[in-house]
Amino acid sequence: MTDTQQYEAAQIKVLEGLEPVRKRPGMYIGSTDSRGLHHLVKEILDNGVDEALAGFGKKIQLFRTIISPIEQELANTKRTDAQVITIVDNGRGIPTDMHPSGVSALEVVMTKLHAGGKFEESAYKVSGGLHGVGSSAVNALSILTQVVVTRGEKYYYQAYNEGRPKEKVKLLTESEVLKLFPTQAKDFVKYQTGTLVSFIADETIFSTTNYSQKTLINIVKDRAYLMAGLYFEILDEVDHIHKHYYFEGGIRSLVQHINMTKKPLHQVFYTSGVWQDPESKEEIAMEMALQYNDSYNERLESYVNVIHTPDGGTHLQGFRNALSRVLRDYATEHKLLKEKEVFVGDDLKEGLTAVVFIKMSSNDLQFESQTKTKLNNSEAQTAVYQVFKDAFTTFLEENPKVGKIIVDKVMLSARARMAARAAKNAVIRKGALESSTLPGKLADCQSRIASECEIYIVEGDSAGGSAKQGRDRKFQAIFPLRGKILNTERARLDKIVAFEELKNLVIALGCGINETFDESKLRYHRIILMNDADVDGEHITTLGLTFFFRHMRDVVEKGYLYVAVPPLYKVTVGKDEQYVYDDAEKDALVEKIRREKPGVKIGIQRYKGLGEMNPEQLWETTMNPKNRMLKKITIDDFDKADNAFDVLMGNDVPPRKRFIQTRAKLAELDI
Repeated sequence: MTDTQQYEAAQIKVLEGLEPVRKRPGMYIGSTDSRGLHHLVKEILDNGVDEALAGFGKKIQLFRTIISPIEQELANTKRTDAQVITIVDNGRGIPTDMHPSGVSALEVVMTKLHAGGKFEESAYKVSGGLHGVGSSAVNALSILTQVVVTRGEKYYYQAYNEGRPKEKVKLLTESEVLKLFPTQAKDFVKYQTGTLVSFIADETIFSTTNYSQKTLINIVKDRAYLMAGLYFEILDEVDHIHKHYYFEGGIRSLVQHINMTKKPLHQVFYTSGVWQDPESKEEIAMEMALQYNDSYNERLESYVNVIHTPDGGTHLQGFRNALSRVLRDYATEHKLLKEKEVFVGDDLKEGLTAVVFIKMSSNDLQFESQTKTKLNNSEAQTAVYQVFKDAFTTFLEENPKVGKIIVDKVMLSARARMAARAAKNAVIRKGALESSTLPGKLADCQSRIASECEIYIVEGDSAGGSAKQGRDRKFQAIFPLRGKILNTERARLDKIVAFEELKNLVIALGCGINETFDESKLRYHRIILMNDADVDGEHITTLGLTFFFRHMRDVVEKGYLYVAVPPLYKVTVGKDEQYVYDDAEKDALVEKIRREKPGVKIGIQRYKGLGEMNPEQLWETTMNPKNRMLKKITIDDFDKADNAFDVLMGNDVPPRKRFIQTRAKLAELDI
């Protein structure tokens, strides 16, 4: 029988109700890892934010609790450690009257894909919801979802298992609501209107169902900055945290927060406006804030209806085009450029902190996917360009000192770019895969399949020699450094490519640097910083992390950067040797040996550097994939990482001094 004959009508599967969400969750929430888990929170939280955008509701609460006996029974689970997320708002409340389909509108919203008030412009002119799958997707991916809606002093309730209603919508008394939600409903029962949504993520769907307190705070804080005047509260009974967020300044406060550890060059520029499409008459409202600082890094955040768009899109392109046009015209008109001097778009990025926040009809929104990371609406580019261009032009004319400061900053970047061009081109040219172009100090591996290959970046000839002899030449490359590399926190690209060690490292990796980064040309998919387990080694590792975070961040974000963990001690009993990686592990092992072999002589060797190990020891403890420990470097909280590098590696001493003094008691002496 042929393959064609085997493919018949019976093999065509139609997924009913919310089954598509459970079958392919990644299509609806992006992933089933921690990021997807927290996306559930965003979907429900943004329903409350959408109410505020529509002019209803002034307060949103987020609770994290541990499952109660009542919730265990409703969820049909024996789990006692499941985490419950509950979100409460005082908006209009989900409609509960009968829908033309024959069931309550509440049930339709919670159980039907592509259903919701955001398709009807009279209900939501502006919202973060687009495809009408938010609440229903969360419902489908939860073992228990409960919704309470208060309208007209009545409480409407419905519960669901994996998206299926347990019963029809019913009325509850105030005491019944408080019995179900003793903490979460304290304020809710006082509201005239509002919605309470509680859910427990399905552990068979997600790789983890434990929420990160940091991520939850960032989600709430993000929205508090955007929604000036909207009050947010987090009550976390798991980590015992109670926080409040309210910012009158909105995105101005956000720009000031981002620049908190940097030196601003001028006051925050802020503008808001509304643009109307001449043909459709549709309106796009927007807010934009901007401030240059003395750093060499750009921080540009963009949002559409409170949805963070990390991949930018048309609204961000409109902003960049307008900024370039205004500064170029201003510099030319006021004769701030020397003869033949020019600057390009990339020169505007150095030290730029800006937030672009637009609000437009949810019916017209076009994103690349349900996860909404990039805006595609072409009219958004025109709208942002025109509103920002007019407002920023006026601002510079009224503040000529600021105009000169910004143009001077841009031209410093342009001159550095020109100085770096030749060296950078050499780096890019030599980054090809041909072995003849690779640095002589690189001990390359035999494989040319990047996914198989790893490169160890090692400080010192001694450690580098041991690593070269102990490695597996088939897939492990060694790149030795001479001493501590340049601190790149406050270094422009021209200084970086002029620093021989870093230039050769970039050539060895083959993928370019900064905006020239090309993942397809990366020669190793595991880049491993391997240094001594002492203060100097930690400093060298930090310098390496600074370089990758500031100038090759894609390497970090795409999961290619690691830190090796060499052993701290070798514990010897007779001919038996064991390696341990910290003092606690050493003490536990010694205690175990003394219990099992009283009176036996125990030898303890403290390693002071990788160079003390012979090649076989280095291989067995730190480089053998079967035995080694690697720390994968990720960025969970960009703001905190950005501030940490700025404080610890920047030029300003007072912030670093405060950082050290406030954490002195947490430090451990290595004697």
